[in-house]
Amino acid sequence: MDGQAEYSDVLIIGAGISGIGAAYRIHDRNPQLSYTILERRERIGGTWDLFRYPGIRSDSDIFTLSLPFEPWTRPENVADGGDIRDYLTDAARHHGIDRHIRFDTHVMSAEWDSSTDSWTLHTTTADGATKLYRGRFLFFGTGYYDYDHPYLPEFPGIDDFAGDVVHPQFWPESLDYAGKRVVVIGSGATAISLVPALAKTAAHVTMLQRSPTYMMSMARIDPMVEAIRKALPRKLSHSVVRARNAAFSVLSYFFLRKAPKFGRWLIRNRTIAALPEGYDVDLHFKPRYQPWDQRMCLVLDRDLFDHISEGRAEVVTDRIDHVDASGIVLVSGKRVDADVIVTATGLQLQALGGITIVVDGKEINPTDRFVYKEYLLEDVPNMAWCIGYTNASWTLRADMTARAVAKLLAYMSSHGYTHAYPHLGGRPMDEKPTFDLKAGYIQRAPHALPKSGTHRPWNVRHNYVLDLIDHRFDRIEESMVFGRAPAPTAKEAEPSEQTQTA
Repeated sequence: MDGQAEYSDVLIIGAGISGIGAAYRIHDRNPQLSYTILERRERIGGTWDLFRYPGIRSDSDIFTLSLPFEPWTRPENVADGGDIRDYLTDAARHHGIDRHIRFDTHVMSAEWDSSTDSWTLHTTTADGATKLYRGRFLFFGTGYYDYDHPYLPEFPGIDDFAGDVVHPQFWPESLDYAGKRVVVIGSGATAISLVPALAKTAAHVTMLQRSPTYMMSMARIDPMVEAIRKALPRKLSHSVVRARNAAFSVLSYFFLRKAPKFGRWLIRNRTIAALPEGYDVDLHFKPRYQPWDQRMCLVLDRDLFDHISEGRAEVVTDRIDHVDASGIVLVSGKRVDADVIVTATGLQLQALGGITIVVDGKEINPTDRFVYKEYLLEDVPNMAWCIGYTNASWTLRADMTARAVAKLLAYMSSHGYTHAYPHLGGRPMDEKPTFDLKAGYIQRAPHALPKSGTHRPWNVRHNYVLDLIDHRFDRIEESMVFGRAPAPTAKEAEPSEQTQTA
């Protein structure tokens, strides 16, 4: 290991939406601070570089998903994954952020030392080299799921299948599915985008689901968005469209949660109108749960419904009994023959990218700590974590988090503080799920993420409007401990100076 650590005031882990956004906000407000982004992959993009399956796209509008300081210039209101990755690459280059990225750098552990108020990160590269990075503040833009291990349920007999079995998280570029029978297991956002893309060249595509999912169709290009963009300058139109789309998202969610019966009726009737007369909508498109108990899936330009109507795709609602050499045998006794099986079975939650966190020589479990104001962890100094919304675009909260971190760093600099952390103290705090959905990946691992309390500032909410208000009137000293590291020449004799505010 190289014992000479590279130092930066701020270390950012991840060069996806969260990391690029954090770099911009932190530097914009604190130009005197140096920063370095450590990215495990070889390219910018995070999620949008990892997932490369056919049809990969955003499951929310691109204007709320894009960065508020970098206008989206393409015509789409819903964007393909490759275009999102290119957009992030251009944004990083435009603002000089790309010069601060160290690619092919896998952070294995992060160690905090209170005697120097600094983090030391132990990293490795693909060729086995190791390197240390040191910094005052640490920002995790690592997302919330395991990049290495998707969810793979046991399917009896899957090893007997004679064709290809692939998971969308590791889509092989060499896979040839043209003219073949493809079965996609699952009915979440991945399956909904995969099936129409595969159906363009496959002989036939079957979406095999245990139970239906709520789906709503959205236009790839929104005429209202186009009108706003033609009428206003680029930066202003980007802000206006972003605000308009965020408001629509918030109001739609509120409406469907407050009037679920009417919402179910509305979604059902729109689905009936999109499918052939006599299609069994209630079997294949009528979920057992209420709208937004799970995240709503987006059908783009009615593509899934059109492929079903034209016979290139179908939905089968049943359970898998076993897999044999030529396909899948269902519990009902029916079978679905296949040449390719795609297991779109979901992801697995993971906190802080699976990185080992050590504070003053003691390893801590982030899932044992409460989250403060949705971005700091209880009693962990100088460390922020970015987590998005379950009911709106990730970037709406990611940008709020980045601005909050930038504000905290500016406050620390102006007061000469070298460490800061939230402290709950001995106050009792009830716990609630950090993610408020009933999706399978959350139900499988309810304690995989840091904890949410039940009241602020320890409550992880999924309410963009209330968060905006809190952010605007935030009292940065609330339940925080601030202090300075001991002077190096007297660290054995003097305790660090600290202040705590309630």
